[in-house]
Amino acid sequence: MTVWDDLVGQQRVSDQLAAAARDADALVTAAAADAPPPEASRMTHAWLFTGPPGAGRNQAARAFAAALQCVSPDRALGGAPGCGFCDGCHTALIGTHADVNTITAVGAVIRVSDMRDTVRKSFTAPATGRWQVILVEDAERLNESSANAVLKAVEEPAPRTVWLLCAPSVEDVLPTIRSRCRHLNLSTPSVDAVADLLVRREGIEPDVAAAAARATQGHVDRARRLATDPAARERRAAVLKLPLRVQDIGSALKAAQELVDAAAEDAKQLAEQRDTKETDELKAALGAVQGGRLPRGTAGVVKELEEMQKRRRTRTQRDSLDVALTDLTSFYRDVLALQLGSRVAIANADAEDALERLARDNSPESTLRRIEAIDACRDALDRNVTPLLAVEAMTMALRAG
Repeated sequence: MTVWDDLVGQQRVSDQLAAAARDADALVTAAAADAPPPEASRMTHAWLFTGPPGAGRNQAARAFAAALQCVSPDRALGGAPGCGFCDGCHTALIGTHADVNTITAVGAVIRVSDMRDTVRKSFTAPATGRWQVILVEDAERLNESSANAVLKAVEEPAPRTVWLLCAPSVEDVLPTIRSRCRHLNLSTPSVDAVADLLVRREGIEPDVAAAAARATQGHVDRARRLATDPAARERRAAVLKLPLRVQDIGSALKAAQELVDAAAEDAKQLAEQRDTKETDELKAALGAVQGGRLPRGTAGVVKELEEMQKRRRTRTQRDSLDVALTDLTSFYRDVLALQLGSRVAIANADAEDALERLARDNSPESTLRRIEAIDACRDALDRNVTPLLAVEAMTMALRAG
């Protein structure tokens, strides 16, 4: 199993990255032998991975990072970097490699304070690996200050530093940054390809894998969670019942409250175990005795961690809401397809009775207005509108049609 095996339906991108990893290997070898670098190289110091949600932007970037850190002995015999088994590949893929630094948006944006140490580290030589890799998973969330910090680092990087930026589209990244990056665009994988991955890698039953892949329309991570997590399936089933529940003002407001509460509970469950572990590890690192006080002068560090965890919980809640909104959009898209007699495959076949009822009782114009209301709710959440207010406005619009 190579590091490229999880890049579903991205053969072109995998080939480009594998070729760049081989050239990167040649650059390191030439530098170690004090020889001139190869004249033509497909390796560069900054990459921009774009593509729709679920296409695998972050997975592609992490696979490339693993290939750059590959220490397989087979490489000496002509093997390609990215074996997937060596210590370099393994630690890079699971996120513990000392020279692969991952930046993920904790809150709504990546602040300059979140980037400061990473930018400073990007100017140093790798500690144990072959390259110093900086992976920014949410480059579209860089604010003005943090984006400028990244720009300075990308303009004049250290010789063995590689920046990997991930964003939905090139327009989501500053022109001055994207002009210095090699761009790779990933496409949404097919439903069949995602189902095949779930069967091969997760051991999911073919019928369950196919249903999850169809419901998420090729979104690999969501399909994996839907296929393996019963709670995720229950939340989705509840969301798909919402269009039939918003018959009056009271039921619309109640549905909104339940949707927000479910997202909050999901965020709480995801955060509890992780936050406790992080806090305990920090206190231990600061020298606190179990159950005792923190050393003098360290309370500010713990408070900073707590603030970061609070921002992350807010982000997780909004991400959970966004999943629900995506499911709603998919539902109404299926309604519209039925109303227009389209031959497009229905994503929510498990809710076919509700789809047919709404398609029969409503016009295509009202369905389009409902889809626009969901998009407006998503935009409001991006502008940090209070989730309950944004969702209540949406459910009232769904009721009105």
